[in-house]
Amino acid sequence: MLKTANKSGKSKIYDLRYTVPQYMSDRNINPEGTNSKDLSVDDNLQSSPHNGSDYSVPDNGTYGTSDNSFDSSASDGPEKMTDHGTHAEISENKEVKNKNLSMNPNSYPQKRRYRWITYLLVVLALITIILMSLTVISSNLGIGGGLGNPDKVAVIYVQGTIFSGNVAEGLGYATSEEIAGDIHSAAADNGVKAIVLRIDSPGGSPAAAQEIVEEIKKAQAKGIPVVVSMGDLATSAAYYISAPTDYIIASPSTNTGSIGVIWVFQNMSLSYKETGVDYYIARSGEMKDMGGTWRGLTDQEKEYADSVVMDSYENFITEVSEGRNMSKSKVKSLADGRIYTGTKAKELGLVDGFGNFYDAIDKAAELGGISGEPKVEYMNKASLSRLLLSSDSGRSNETAEKLVSSFEESPYGKLIA
Repeated sequence: MLKTANKSGKSKIYDLRYTVPQYMSDRNINPEGTNSKDLSVDDNLQSSPHNGSDYSVPDNGTYGTSDNSFDSSASDGPEKMTDHGTHAEISENKEVKNKNLSMNPNSYPQKRRYRWITYLLVVLALITIILMSLTVISSNLGIGGGLGNPDKVAVIYVQGTIFSGNVAEGLGYATSEEIAGDIHSAAADNGVKAIVLRIDSPGGSPAAAQEIVEEIKKAQAKGIPVVVSMGDLATSAAYYISAPTDYIIASPSTNTGSIGVIWVFQNMSLSYKETGVDYYIARSGEMKDMGGTWRGLTDQEKEYADSVVMDSYENFITEVSEGRNMSKSKVKSLADGRIYTGTKAKELGLVDGFGNFYDAIDKAAELGGISGEPKVEYMNKASLSRLLLSSDSGRSNETAEKLVSSFEESPYGKLIA
């Protein structure tokens, strides 16, 4: 109970058990906007919508002031002490609560802000990964330099032994289907103004080389120059496909040349006898099993083999003669199968100049009439992504081995240029 006195001197007793809730605002207590500090307890009660009831405003510093105190000397008995103790506990609890809120007023907004920061960092990390992936992919596809230039130089790699077949890239073989197909695709692209063949190969099948040469000539017929960039090695069939191009760039230490053709036969008949292996061959003609490992060649077969080699050799000589603008007699004087360094090859007219891969690109752009830095498009650049996409687990490797063995272990011998 709270005992107070108004201006007239009359006393009023208020029951503290029915206090005004804390969440009531000054607007409710003072409808006209009067400052509660300027009002006495009695005035506050008179302006309150609860006027006339036994309610009192708690002395918590929000709705009343220190002037609204009660007479501690008044004898209200145990009831007064009990009510005052309850009010003190409530005030103390509110003060603790207010203190906690004041110490961390924005704890929930801070948590939300930290959560959004985490989300933002995750999104940025994902965007970075995507951009890096696109950069790698674009690099593999040749998208890069000369982005503002629509004119392109197509780059096609010829790496490894050349033969006809379909083997995934990066396995040490260059197939005529793939190389010829890439040349055909580049020539069909209106944006491609020149082609660079980057060659690092010991040679291979003359037939495969001829297939590639045909596509080179088709591209040239469309007005697209073809430039060769020789790496470590560009011999035999690799030089075969280089000869008809518009310009050949090599390094002084490049090994090239080896103009010629061979046909390899293997006779394992003695080994078969030692191991007890015997063959019976049913044949429709005397030379049908020519090249079989179970016997050697007859004299007639040797003569025939020589004639086949010379036919392929003549084709080779013709391509070099026409491509390098040399007489056949001049080419034959060089075409005894020997290998030449880049320096010697330039002296003999087998290559046009020295330089690296990028010099070849510049030369191709020049011959193609491209002004400024060209856009370089790699048609078959070896990469992990291309190897994975073109393979089907271990089955692709098994298929590749079978295709390669059909060339390396031919039952009719191996004709190589």
